[in-house]
Amino acid sequence: MLKKISVLGAGSWGTALAILLAKNGHEVMLWGREPDALKAMQRDRCNAVYLPTIIFPDTLYATVDFSVALAFSEDILLAIPSGAFRSVLESIKNEREPKNIIWTTKGLEPNTYQLLHDLIDEILGVNIKSALLSGPSFAKEVAEGLPTAVVIASKNKPYAEYVMSLFSNAHFRPYYSDDIIGVEIGGTVKNVMAIAAGISDGLGFGSNTRAALITRGLNEISRLGVAMGARPETFMGLSGLGDLILTCTDNQSRNRRFGLALGMGKTPKQAIDEIGQVVEGAKNAAQVWALAQQYHLDMPLTEHVYAILEGEMSPLEAIESLFSRELKKEV
Repeated sequence: MLKKISVLGAGSWGTALAILLAKNGHEVMLWGREPDALKAMQRDRCNAVYLPTIIFPDTLYATVDFSVALAFSEDILLAIPSGAFRSVLESIKNEREPKNIIWTTKGLEPNTYQLLHDLIDEILGVNIKSALLSGPSFAKEVAEGLPTAVVIASKNKPYAEYVMSLFSNAHFRPYYSDDIIGVEIGGTVKNVMAIAAGISDGLGFGSNTRAALITRGLNEISRLGVAMGARPETFMGLSGLGDLILTCTDNQSRNRRFGLALGMGKTPKQAIDEIGQVVEGAKNAAQVWALAQQYHLDMPLTEHVYAILEGEMSPLEAIESLFSRELKKEV
């Protein structure tokens, strides 16, 4: 069942998913905000900035025209930073009445700390069909066709199954979840934990420390998720533990690289400038810490990452503070 799909967001992840969908035989229209970059992609048949070695399939097109991208398909895939999520949804609503939304963004609404599925309902209406693609997946490996498993989360099971069919092939396996809150929280809070793991490694600490941070990080993710209405078992799956392990242990993760730079003495601005792409965790730390306070939760890793980013303590002081906390039962 070959379809047309519009992909909004021509960074590494949006491009990788557009390539995957086109390799599956679908017609795909890729849109981004940089006219020169999109024109170059259409001309050169690759994303020379983010995925220079991956040639676009014949059914993948690039456009600088937002209206053209929206008119191309009933299925709109959003691969954009969380900070742009509201504005893009509002632009979609002003342009046309969309039928279906798929999104891959891992984060929260910057000012309200809303989950993004709530933002979709607020702006586009509760009757729209929507699904979230999340889980342990790096853009380059997906574009190269390396085996990958993800989660498609939705309140609408028939639409989730339809989305799974769009992406599924011999190298890319989607699983279904109806715990959309759990999948969103897992994909957001793991960004903060990856910064913590990167800081630890940047300071020169070993595998023991990293394993402790990952394990206690999973505890914080689950604690917040359950408080917000998620099921605890979700966090033992791909969008919880799987995504957390991936982003905390591999340098393809921008959040981990950001933490590494902080641990080696760079400022947050220097680290972001060096990475040259959006680092979601740099904003998520403040958002997740605000939610922890709202729900009266003890989330020390989140608190200490936030303190580092605010300049309230150094990375070394944060690690020392964490390991000097009151001794207690593991929960």
